[in-house]
Amino acid sequence: QVQLVESGGGLVQAGGSLRLSCAASGRTFSSYAMAWFRQAPGKEREFVAAIRWSGDRTYYADSVKNRFTISGDNAKNTVYLQMNSLKPEDTAGYYCAADPVSGIPWSKNYNYWGQGTQVTVSS
Repeated sequence: QVQLVESGGGLVQAGGSLRLSCAASGRTFSSYAMAWFRQAPGKEREFVAAIRWSGDRTYYADSVKNRFTISGDNAKNTVYLQMNSLKPEDTAGYYCAADPVSGIPWSKNYNYWGQGTQVTVSS
């Protein structure tokens, strides 16, 4: 099994920035796409951003578009999420995912998931 490990979460004031990282550990692999999802307490997990390695395509939820930027290194199976202009409503656990089963980057059906990293934005 492939293990994904997130890092970079923390506490930040509204308007601030954080950069999240996600990398595979153990068995390395090549994936069609990698993505970030988030889940706040009592709410469903939602799509945030994804990158499709073929053509280096990126996808964003409307709520984060123009504020967050996803990037990565396919050779290292590593993905990053630069989060700018953070808002209190961005507070959530952020989860990395790899290999969408259907090939749809914004779907919730991924083969591999990380353990999550907490992002808390204060007002």
